[in-house]
Amino acid sequence: MNKSSLLLLAIFLSPFLFAQKKESNREVFQITNPDYKLSPYTGMTKQHWRDAALYLLEGAFTYIHTLDDPMKFPKQQGKSYPINESQIPTEKLEGLCRTLFIAAPLLKENPDLVINNIQVADYYRHQIGELTNPSSPSYIESRPKNGGPNQKLVEFGALAVSMMINPEVLWKPMPQNQKDALAKIMLSYGDGPTVDSNWKFFNVFVLSFFKEQGYEVNEKLLVEYLEKSLKHYRGNGWYNDSPAYDYYSMWAFQMYGMIWSEYFGKKNYPEIAAQFVQNFSDLKGNYPNLFSKNGEMIMWGRSISYRTGSIIPFPLMGFQNDPNTNFGWMRRIASGVIKQFFTHPDFMKDRVPTLGFYGAFEPAVQIYSCRGSVYWMGKAFLGLLVPDNNPFWNAKENNGNWDTQFKKDKVYNQYQGDSQILITDYPNIGASEVRAWCHEKVKNDWQKFRSTENYNRLSYNSAFPWQADGENGEVAMNYVVKNKVNKWEAFRLFTFKNFENGIYYREVVLETDENIKFSLADIPLANGILRVDKNNSDKAISMRLGHYALPELDKEIMVTKKKIKNYEVTIIDNGKYQLAMIPILGWEKSEVVNAQGLHPESNKSAVIDVIAHTNPEKEGSGIYATLMLWKKSGEKWNSKELIPVKNIQQSDKSITIDFYKGNAKHISFD
Repeated sequence: MNKSSLLLLAIFLSPFLFAQKKESNREVFQITNPDYKLSPYTGMTKQHWRDAALYLLEGAFTYIHTLDDPMKFPKQQGKSYPINESQIPTEKLEGLCRTLFIAAPLLKENPDLVINNIQVADYYRHQIGELTNPSSPSYIESRPKNGGPNQKLVEFGALAVSMMINPEVLWKPMPQNQKDALAKIMLSYGDGPTVDSNWKFFNVFVLSFFKEQGYEVNEKLLVEYLEKSLKHYRGNGWYNDSPAYDYYSMWAFQMYGMIWSEYFGKKNYPEIAAQFVQNFSDLKGNYPNLFSKNGEMIMWGRSISYRTGSIIPFPLMGFQNDPNTNFGWMRRIASGVIKQFFTHPDFMKDRVPTLGFYGAFEPAVQIYSCRGSVYWMGKAFLGLLVPDNNPFWNAKENNGNWDTQFKKDKVYNQYQGDSQILITDYPNIGASEVRAWCHEKVKNDWQKFRSTENYNRLSYNSAFPWQADGENGEVAMNYVVKNKVNKWEAFRLFTFKNFENGIYYREVVLETDENIKFSLADIPLANGILRVDKNNSDKAISMRLGHYALPELDKEIMVTKKKIKNYEVTIIDNGKYQLAMIPILGWEKSEVVNAQGLHPESNKSAVIDVIAHTNPEKEGSGIYATLMLWKKSGEKWNSKELIPVKNIQQSDKSITIDFYKGNAKHISFD
């Protein structure tokens, strides 16, 4: 093809290519008329929160052309459901009830809202009514007499929340026969068995809503589930979700407790409501530190695709209107998380959020999720219930502790007590980090998420989303060991020991071989982590320890190797961050491992590993010490940053490390 033909082809295609680009950009949330006076970091006000909610809802309504169209979205390839026809009614119920979290607060402000030429209130009332219509494909049968808890209970609990906060639009206009039929179906689930977790709240909301509407309900069971929910509390704002801790075990319990108290509990069960409110107050000194300086959440725990749901405790602080709350910081975090995802180009596909973290990411998906499950993130917009004149919306954005307490070249640990969680903040890169529970065997994990990378990393960091393990031993922020069948197996059976002198101690055992066991010590530093781990195994093993992974962004990841004071230093740089790994004791060598399809931000990624082949008869103390460091790209390292260790003294069960800066650390494995 000659040059003139190519030019003509380019001219012909340019409108099409531009339209493609424009269409792609249209799927990324735009902050119109940002207010940098009130919100100097995000530009977002309450109006922009409304815009963000509408952005989500408009995407969902691209699939709605008549009142009869269900909230059913394109299935994402992989393990998510539906996998058979029998699951489709539940899939549609999820889409309906979860998008309603977004619609309900918007309809409270604007009952006449129209999207895609559909009256939104009419649509939801019609669809709710169809749940009671035996001739409708959306019909949901009552729970069988001996039926157990299932996904329908979850969604009816969600529906009860939305009807409780906006009965004027969603409930009162319904015909009485539909109300009665809906009450019968929903109460059959609410007045029944549940799961010993946050699920008890689904029963609570169903029973509470219909009690408020004058129906006879099982009040004894209601109180029982409320009291049992309170028993999940572990202090400092954390509830235990039987058995896990994660973002969801904080924000879900706290949101349910506050919404229930505000809209029902204070009036009907004031003593129980007071306990939920007190537990909510406890989170203010802890939960904000789990987010980065830029207001980014960590990729950690199950149901990662709920994303912005994590921010709902921040606006709900407005209900308490406590003058000691730094509302400007709370909104800065919450708006930052909205921007983290809504402005990411991979967040939406087909106008629906993906199942994943940024884009679709199969290792982070659970089998109980369908595409519509992602709208659980819409609970963030229950924050719109907080009045316009509340300080949450009107305080000037600020960076809170990052500006007032955290100092450069320092590290800040916040141990969470009974939950055994450690939150760490790193001012030098503005990142947050968490260490928490993981002790689940693959063979017992029928849902296949509590034993996985969602929980089994040594730590989770806001700057470095976790990379999935590969079949060839690719690993990030964990150990892998060659097991009895010659496969790489990651540690997951961790037991917390204690936290003292800035050291987080755990024990770990390999699931398939209890004779392979380690004592672990994590020491957060200003620019990273010093790991000092003791191999207590009674057999020879091959093992790898991985740093955090870096995704490949605009250019290839650059690798640098150097020697400083006889220590081997390996650095990788992706143009945004640098990661350095330096084996101090025990390890044989380091290597950079490239991976494909394992990272949530890019198809290509890299991680630095240290490698050893152990022999208990020859290795002496069995102590392995490793520096896992980081900086922003473009910043220079000096030798004392890369090798901050001045002197090491060790015995069989302890080691003392002197640093050039700061106090010595004595690690004891007794």
